[in-house]
Amino acid sequence: MEPTSLDQLRDGCWDVHKRIDDMDVNGVAASMCFGNSIGFDGQTFHKAPDKTLSLRHMQAYNDWHHDEWCMAYPGRFIPLAIMPTWDMDATVAEIHRCAKKGFRVVSMNENPTVQGLPSIHNDYWNPMFKALMDNDMTIALHIGSGNPAPHASMETPIEAWISTMPLSVAQGVADWLQLEELHQYPDMRIIVSEGSIGWVPYLMERADFSNWRHKAWTRSRFQDIKPSELMKRHFAHCFLWDPYGLKNLAEVGEDNVTYEVDYPHSDALWPDAAELLWEQVKNLSDEQIDKVTHLNAIRWLRHDALFEHNRREDMTVGACHARAAAKQVDTAPKSSGGSVPTTETRPVTSGDVMEMFKAHAEKRAKEVEVA
Repeated sequence: MEPTSLDQLRDGCWDVHKRIDDMDVNGVAASMCFGNSIGFDGQTFHKAPDKTLSLRHMQAYNDWHHDEWCMAYPGRFIPLAIMPTWDMDATVAEIHRCAKKGFRVVSMNENPTVQGLPSIHNDYWNPMFKALMDNDMTIALHIGSGNPAPHASMETPIEAWISTMPLSVAQGVADWLQLEELHQYPDMRIIVSEGSIGWVPYLMERADFSNWRHKAWTRSRFQDIKPSELMKRHFAHCFLWDPYGLKNLAEVGEDNVTYEVDYPHSDALWPDAAELLWEQVKNLSDEQIDKVTHLNAIRWLRHDALFEHNRREDMTVGACHARAAAKQVDTAPKSSGGSVPTTETRPVTSGDVMEMFKAHAEKRAKEVEVA
């Protein structure tokens, strides 16, 4: 079911107080919230024809996100800024402005060419990378923004596409792994959201092999350091359900993995995230569990605010659950009454979903014309 209005969503999707309740139910101490309505990479602002007005709206969004959403419960949310990357001077200015407000993370498209912008390897991005490093800020790349998983065909059952979504992230990570600035800025941090971790060891192995066998003619930057070494120095990877990846945690890097929830999407393990996470990590050491559940996230996202504003004993799974129980937070599934991809009894296909989204877009366009 595809919700089409706020009353078809859980209130926690748009009401910050209800969001905290839903986090407590789930045993989640802190969350970094990507904006669905504006696009994970701020594509709503990128597509707006009036870029002067769009910049003002983007700044207003960043201010609202920090001041009214995140600061409503200091430490419980990780502020995430959107950048006007269509204008590099404005981007640099917004980075400095947001850093002064307290942002430590920015979101961007992992493949900006889909937005009509230069690739990440173009000198266009040099001022942005410098501004981010000057302010000790982390870059967040969200799955599907620039390199979405391809549909095998419009007749293919949609679960085939859903199954490959995390794997599509490897293309973007391989691209960023070749970024010259990784050699220039040894402290640059990149966190890959919703990418999972099971594929990471193979990508590092393949990157090392490719470099070994081809660097004689590719003029590779990797002459004295392996791609896998740079991956572990610069990249953190997020998972929500990846028992295989955790069995190979040593290969991924125990300092490079952090848990995520993906609320409110259908992949999200809500309201049982803590219990289902325990099933995945119970064979790890206490030190490893601390790292993947919160310490790595605090370090990679510079989120010391969690324990600066909240007592550690109030942020445990048990404490969160106790608050939710005291409030009697309702976790019953909500029947959205939204759109369905098809009323037929066969498996839903990629084509069904694409047609549903196309119909939504056409409806919104007509509503805009009328307005």
